[in-house]
Amino acid sequence: MHCNACELMTESELGDMPNITYVKSSLKNHSVEVVGDFGDKTPEQIAEELTVPLKPHGYTVSVEKQQHTTKWGDFKIAVPIALGFAVLFVVLQKTGIVNLVNAGNVTYGTAFMIGIIASLSTCMAVVGGLVLSMSATFAKEGDKVRPQLMFHVGRIVSFFVLGGVIGAIGSAFTLNTSATFILSLIIGIVMLILGINLLDTFHWAKKFQPSMPKFIAKHAHGQANKLAKFNHTITPVLVGIATFFLPCGFTQSMQLYTLTTGNFLQGGLTMLAFALGTLPVLALISFSSFSIQKSSKAGVFFKTAGLIVIMFALFNLINSLVVIGLIPPIFNL
Repeated sequence: MHCNACELMTESELGDMPNITYVKSSLKNHSVEVVGDFGDKTPEQIAEELTVPLKPHGYTVSVEKQQHTTKWGDFKIAVPIALGFAVLFVVLQKTGIVNLVNAGNVTYGTAFMIGIIASLSTCMAVVGGLVLSMSATFAKEGDKVRPQLMFHVGRIVSFFVLGGVIGAIGSAFTLNTSATFILSLIIGIVMLILGINLLDTFHWAKKFQPSMPKFIAKHAHGQANKLAKFNHTITPVLVGIATFFLPCGFTQSMQLYTLTTGNFLQGGLTMLAFALGTLPVLALISFSSFSIQKSSKAGVFFKTAGLIVIMFALFNLINSLVVIGLIPPIFNL
């Protein structure tokens, strides 16, 4: 498992099985504790049975603890790609074609790029699971396209409106330079941890990944999952709105930044840019069986994405230190 969303996903899927009464997943131990009536089945048979609902999401259950092996060879491909992206990033920034870094602030271009990475990360498996669940509900009646369009429209509009609301709430607080710097520092550190975790190399970093309290995240996911299985005309729109509150570190870091904008329009446009970044991949999930986790190149992709996220985090952390005057300018971007 990669993040707290994995815990919610496994608990939700296994908890829906009729013979199970209790489920508790542990990201720390990469294990799941299950209580239920399995008759005379052996532990191996039970593990196979539990794997069935989890396999579409990229998880398997085994009796023995699986040993994690770091595929260092993936870095031979990931590092050159990430460096190529860094060069392209500097060129675009220098020419002014795309402004991804601006005095320590998260620009719309940055939010869009983070949205793309978030949509391919494992935490977005929760949203993908909701999309697939909703699709199955409406597909029974032969309605496949309209619910998907309503979901994506509802999601994009709600991210703009709710992002704007967070920005407006931020305007009620007068943030001085020090407070803004502290929030920027927190956002940078969160992004740094997310990037390190995407590398899937340093498992000790997962314990530092911040998230909303599990009981709140579990309740939000549970309600969204119930909505996804409720066949009503406006269900897709409501599910799209619900994704704003699901536990994803990338989404939460963008929401935290939005609070610092202190402006409805700027906050709304930031979350809109992020939502638009997630749109292409979520649309693929909606209308196909696309899943980066099932790809043979998944390790290369996640390591490349992790390196890029780390790069963005370091740029924004350094620029934040420059803005407050703690260090002189390092990058002339």
